Amino acid sequence: MRNLLKQSGKWIFPAIAMLLTFILLKCVFLIGYVPSESMEPTLERGSYIIGCRIYSNLETGDIIIFRRDGKLLVKRIAAIGGDTVEQNGTSMTVPEGCYYVLGDNADNSFDSRYWKEPFVSKDDVVAKAFY
Repeated sequence: MRNLLKQSGKWIFPAIAMLLTFILLKCVFLIGYVPSESMEPTLERGSYIIGCRIYSNLETGDIIIFRRDGKLLVKRIAAIGGDTVEQNGTSMTVPEGCYYVLGDNADNSFDSRYWKEPFVSKDDVVAKAFY
């Protein structure tokens, strides 16, 4: 019995560490890659970011990672539900539970200004980025 405990000790600690790492990356943190210059100078092209899947209120100015057309995108919240934004000469109100997002590099960002449906639903937000 003692021999069995001694042998299992060699793999039990690495197994527990691997399991904890997997749980943290699956449920708490998100590691992402920034493939474009849409968030420069804040997030440089080719850099990696870490996002937290557990967050409280999202506010104007927060950087979020969200799903859009089957991809994960990173943008900054420019307006939250109830705010009014001006787009192409038209004023519109951001619906509750949604966000209007823009890239920091306006010249190289495909964001809410160009989308047919310009708002990101709260349900599509995957993580709040911290860099």
